[in-house]
Amino acid sequence: MRFTPADIDADNISLPFDIAPHRRLYPFADYWLKAPGFIYHYLDEGQGDPVVAVHGNPTWSFYYREIVKALRPDYRVIVPDHVGCGLSSRPSEKDFTYTLTSHVDNMESFLDYLDLKNNVTLIVHDWGGMIGMACAARRPERIARIVILNTWAFVIPPDKGIPWQLSFLRHFPVLPALLVRGLNAFSYLATFLGVEKDMPADVRTGLTAPYNTWKNRIATLRFVQDIPLYPGDRSYPLTQWTDEHLHLLGGIPMMICWGQKDFVFDEVALAEWRRRFPEAEVHVFPRGGHYILEDEGETVVALIRDFLERHPLMT
Repeated sequence: MRFTPADIDADNISLPFDIAPHRRLYPFADYWLKAPGFIYHYLDEGQGDPVVAVHGNPTWSFYYREIVKALRPDYRVIVPDHVGCGLSSRPSEKDFTYTLTSHVDNMESFLDYLDLKNNVTLIVHDWGGMIGMACAARRPERIARIVILNTWAFVIPPDKGIPWQLSFLRHFPVLPALLVRGLNAFSYLATFLGVEKDMPADVRTGLTAPYNTWKNRIATLRFVQDIPLYPGDRSYPLTQWTDEHLHLLGGIPMMICWGQKDFVFDEVALAEWRRRFPEAEVHVFPRGGHYILEDEGETVVALIRDFLERHPLMT
């Protein structure tokens, strides 16, 4: 994949949704890159050592808004929207496959375009863990520090499985398509099931805003259907490769912030992170849900700042 600059003015193009009502919470400049068949949106705030935050499903760069605000005085904070998410375009499946490999290839090309060859701090959540860590394992020399937020990047143990809600969406194509793409059930319900604290209405609206039409919800459904469980699944080979190469990141300072009330990434996933990275600094939040930055954002952001300061980069 080759990215090129896109001369785009957000006031003069057709965006997937109206971003204006959300600018109070998301007061950032927008950047776009072109690629064959789609446009890739990202945030690029501040100056200094690069911090790249990779979101999951069904969120977008909005999820990292408080991290961007907190770190941009001292760091260059970069947050892309995956294809089909946020302000990035929604290409047809003839132009984009909506698979793990495609998202990882995009991330690698994106970092190459920005010339981020080293000293990258990686922050990952949900699918961002699989995407970000696969990209990091391909080029471990890029990565200087890693922050893990309720995610995974390894083969799911056969006896673990996934919650029935995700299994249902993955295996039965017709009704899930109506629920997820027709009614926005996944994105909307996640703002309730993914948190333990009451989510403010403007935050809920901001998180779900990009997924306002059938067309705009394609990635939301395809991410779930692409969960790699079995060797025959199309994203299983890259998942297995990443699983086998995570050890290449073993010498990199790592911090894990984990919400224990996450119904998807539970204690089994956290134990696997601990097993693979025994030197990692771990902070567990008993009342934190899957959207850990919504439940415990202020504390997590403070921990990230402290972690970065305690692990300065070599110049």
